[in-house]
Amino acid sequence: MKRVLLTFAVLAAALIPAVAQTIESQTTDRTRIVHLKTALNHLTVIEVADPVLQVATGSPSFKVEWRENKVFVQPTEVGAATNLFIWTANQRLNYELEPAGPVTDMNFAVDQAPVHVDPVKPVNAAPAAPTLPAITELLLAGKPIRLLPSKQRAAKPVEVWISDLYEKDGRLLIRYAVRNHGTEPYTVDTPLVYQLDGVRSPQSLYNLVNSQLGDEQAAKLKAKQQTPVKVLDGQMQSAPIAPGEEAVGVVALQVASSTHPTILRFQFPSPKSSSESGLSDSQQGQIAAFLVR
Repeated sequence: MKRVLLTFAVLAAALIPAVAQTIESQTTDRTRIVHLKTALNHLTVIEVADPVLQVATGSPSFKVEWRENKVFVQPTEVGAATNLFIWTANQRLNYELEPAGPVTDMNFAVDQAPVHVDPVKPVNAAPAAPTLPAITELLLAGKPIRLLPSKQRAAKPVEVWISDLYEKDGRLLIRYAVRNHGTEPYTVDTPLVYQLDGVRSPQSLYNLVNSQLGDEQAAKLKAKQQTPVKVLDGQMQSAPIAPGEEAVGVVALQVASSTHPTILRFQFPSPKSSSESGLSDSQQGQIAAFLVR
């Protein structure tokens, strides 16, 4: 009888922490702040519905990394708290990272349920041509673009993040997001694209393929010239972009394939407030993005 009671007590003690540890669910409400409980030497995983474009945290007391649609959070100090923002092409998520506590109380993972929207069926419309194979090929062959970190980020009225690319038969399709940090609506058009020739870089470009250069890496580039790239088509999710909002765009380019890394420079129009102030693009900071392919 004593052996049975002892076995029951051990099993109960082992099960109590598993019950306390949680895996939370999250909605896409950008006005909601999710409180995240962490523990030292443990990872908390945030898995969202879309690929992550950028994350930002208010303190180095938490180690934050991301890959595709997953964000990994780990506290490095006792008693530290801060906030965390996650941006995707379609949403912004807000978190309050609480001080590291007991493992039994931590959030192991936070999952975001995908939003299912029933398509609207047009009345008396002709059946559309089958496009599923082309879409599937695009999704499978697309390559995600990583944004290289910068130690110092200059304040910009408008920021551009390149999310992924698809290349085939001398054509390059690129998806990007534009964020308006200004106080006026930002009218965005299809960007001008240039290929940098004769580039000199302090680090090997082979290690940066499929990356968007940060401000520090772009400032260190030296190129002999830039050649305009033919833009075949461009589409934007919405224009103009309201203050504090972002929109997704795609641009199709005609480019020659290469066995060596090349750098493409995407030039976007300056914000309205910049042009009206009488300051040049160099004084206000050009709205440009650099892609290594």
